Amino acid sequence: MRSLLVSWQFWALLSAVFAALTAIFAKVGVENVDSDLATFIRTVTILLVIGAILTAREQWQGWGAISTRTFTFLILSGLATGASWLCYFRALKIGDAARVAPIDKLSVVLVALFGVLFLGERLSEWNWAGVALIAAGAVLVAYRG
Repeated sequence: MRSLLVSWQFWALLSAVFAALTAIFAKVGVENVDSDLATFIRTVTILLVIGAILTAREQWQGWGAISTRTFTFLILSGLATGASWLCYFRALKIGDAARVAPIDKLSVVLVALFGVLFLGERLSEWNWAGVALIAAGAVLVAYRG
């Protein structure tokens, strides 16, 4: 069990499960409320839960322990997350969850591309085939034919 808890695959799969639940819960939750307000409620909830986890595990660090570069990129990541959530909730408000979520998951394709272009990561031919299949799959699932 301990090896499972330090496995990136385990945590990535758990992330996928929670992301799927996010889409379903959000689709129901956004039905009778403005999508931006729904995003705000979700964000406050996340803030409170993560704050409680940090407190319970005594993981708070002083701001001085965080470099300016790290802080800058975490702020940029937060801004990108916020923009993503606002767009995602707006899409869920007007579209089917089963079609919105796959298009949102095109982020997997973009991460692969950005990782290669900006981070110098390398993908094998098999990896690129997987990226292409993910892109094709997302389009096919979202297609209303």
